[in-house]
Amino acid sequence: MAGFTTSLRNPTYLQSSFSMLLFFASWGIWWSFFQIWLTSETTGLALTGAQVGTVYSVNSLATLVLMFAYGAIQDRLGVKKHLAVALAAVTALVGPFVTWVYQPLLQSNFMTGVILGAIVLSIGFLAGVGLFEALTERYSRRFGFEYGQARMWGSFGYAVVALAAGFLFTINPMLNFWIGSALGLAHLALLLFSRAKREPVPKRPVEGIMSPASTPSFREMLGLFRLPSLWLIIIFVMLSWTFYTVFDQQMFPEFYTGLFDDPATGQRVYGILNSVQVFFEAAMLGIVPIIMRRVGVRASLLMGVAIMFVRIMGCALVDDPLLVSAIKMLHAIETPLFILPVFRYFTLHFNPALSATLYMVGFQVSAQIGNVVLSTPLGALHDRVGNEQTFITIAVVVLLAGVYGFFALKKDDQQVDGDPFLRHSKTAVDA
Repeated sequence: MAGFTTSLRNPTYLQSSFSMLLFFASWGIWWSFFQIWLTSETTGLALTGAQVGTVYSVNSLATLVLMFAYGAIQDRLGVKKHLAVALAAVTALVGPFVTWVYQPLLQSNFMTGVILGAIVLSIGFLAGVGLFEALTERYSRRFGFEYGQARMWGSFGYAVVALAAGFLFTINPMLNFWIGSALGLAHLALLLFSRAKREPVPKRPVEGIMSPASTPSFREMLGLFRLPSLWLIIIFVMLSWTFYTVFDQQMFPEFYTGLFDDPATGQRVYGILNSVQVFFEAAMLGIVPIIMRRVGVRASLLMGVAIMFVRIMGCALVDDPLLVSAIKMLHAIETPLFILPVFRYFTLHFNPALSATLYMVGFQVSAQIGNVVLSTPLGALHDRVGNEQTFITIAVVVLLAGVYGFFALKKDDQQVDGDPFLRHSKTAVDA
């Protein structure tokens, strides 16, 4: 609690937290119902599972390309916000784009709409999320605050808008996109305002801060791909987070709302449930750093994968809305237990000066490669065999990913090429 109180007096923490809140709010207001909008026969586009898979696959392909560029550019920029400002400008245009360009093209010329939508949505949101998270994590190390305590405000912003998203969606789905534009405009204003101010200077040297001389070269960035340990974590992410993401984003919303007799009721309840879940997720983002200090980075990451498996398999085995709602709440624990340890794993075992590239390549890009490959076939599988068999298949893969991770992931005291990580128990013994 004392650490959080100290963070509240840190202007960089406040700026980063508010930036996270506005970005995730501008994204979550429409993204939380994006899959339902694509598939709904009454309020959406009535696309098939295979078509939805194509949308997600092409989105991921565009995101994949952009994330390589974003990571390299931001590592060269350090803590400058030039790229973030450009991305925020795109998020402010999501309402007009979807209303007058994206939706008409998906209905009249499907593949043209898919490709153009993938470019625009990936520039602002799907690749943008990794950029904003990496930038905030870099600020946390440079200016002395917990990344998780800033990232939790993003979840809080997502939760607030998700509460309203279900009700707005049943009125007119375009309202969600236009409110996303308004929030994106507010985010752009924040970044422009804070960009005009002089960047604060750390009171004392902090390990991992980049000086101009230590700013990574393009050759150093490419050299990451020659590291076997990076490929081990990439495979782990592709087998776990990728399969879970396809389940959670591409299949679960329609599955959940289909448990209700009235689609509109299901959509409203889903919005409320999503909001409650993300509120708890925000709280867990503040708690998980404490858990990591107790059990370590690797153990926390494996705990996240275990919860992934339980949630997916649970949805395969039950179809009662109340039980499925309870299982959905596990997402609030699983996401922080995966994302925060992944970030810390990179800064622990690799050069922290390359943190943006590492996060983009090792986590976001590897996940997107998996989405490109898996979204369409898993969507087609879902069309053929239904929810239960598809969910069981995904759950088994995630379970195997956990077993693989147990043997492949480095322990916290192995190959420490970045910022060392000391657990509370270890600190106490050394003292």
